[in-house]
Amino acid sequence: MTTRLLLNGKKASQEYIREAVYQLREQGHELEVRVTWEGGDFERLVKEAGEQGVTRLIAGGGDGTVNEVVDALIRYQLQHIELAVLPLGTANDFATASEIPTASPYDALLLAMTGDATPIDAASANERHFINIATAGFGAQVTANTPVALKNFLGGGAYTLAGVVQAINFQPFSGTVLFDGEVVESNVVVGAVCNGRMAGGGQPLSPNALLNDGLLNVVSLEEFSPTDIPAVVDELLQDSDFSGKYVKRNQVKTLEWVSDSIMPVNLDGEPLMAKHIKFSVLPNEIKLVLPSCSPVLVNGSNGGQG
Repeated sequence: MTTRLLLNGKKASQEYIREAVYQLREQGHELEVRVTWEGGDFERLVKEAGEQGVTRLIAGGGDGTVNEVVDALIRYQLQHIELAVLPLGTANDFATASEIPTASPYDALLLAMTGDATPIDAASANERHFINIATAGFGAQVTANTPVALKNFLGGGAYTLAGVVQAINFQPFSGTVLFDGEVVESNVVVGAVCNGRMAGGGQPLSPNALLNDGLLNVVSLEEFSPTDIPAVVDELLQDSDFSGKYVKRNQVKTLEWVSDSIMPVNLDGEPLMAKHIKFSVLPNEIKLVLPSCSPVLVNGSNGGQG
């Protein structure tokens, strides 16, 4: 098996990463390394790996790096290549929720080299792909420029809601949502289409989402007025599978958003701006190396079925 680490160039000078790679090589593991320099390099390196017969890739970087590698694997139909993750970002939401080691590059690389790969779902948003979470509307700004209060609010910190409403003069995004044969007119403040569980620096937007159940978890906050705040707070404090008047939760295989104005969407750190966006689950699309009994898999094991 040929394993190759695709390392975000911004992290290449970190000595602890070099030490982890050298340590594994000294232990007999064959690990190749390629480093990015400019935009588009991950796509090029993934394509190159496919042409050279690489059997396992390790995405070394943050959630955005993982997103770029996944998108390229699907774009070039290289889903037979197994994927592992070396979390090196500031948030590492996907790795944290999956219980991939985030504190020790050596531990993460050891898992990446020796762990078993299991099929997991990916998702598409028009022509783009992701495996964690797409945030939409007001929430699309979460990873780029996020007030602490908003992060807490999105993570279920209902006590911050009044302050957020007073501090931010937001306008809801109006459009039509189509899913499971239903057509719903919606005024969305913030929304998320979740394959994974966390986004925005550790905020659990969908705490019960599973990577191999063949479904996407959708959560949204509908337009509300200041007088609705007590009801909104009450709904936010309900169980994570609760769906009410303002806080909506659904599980879908496909979902379409259609509007007259552009909806901003953030795909694991990559922006998408469109008036018509179709989200679809892609069952068993990626072979991902995860710890045994990872909580994001059906049955909590690499033997779970989607």
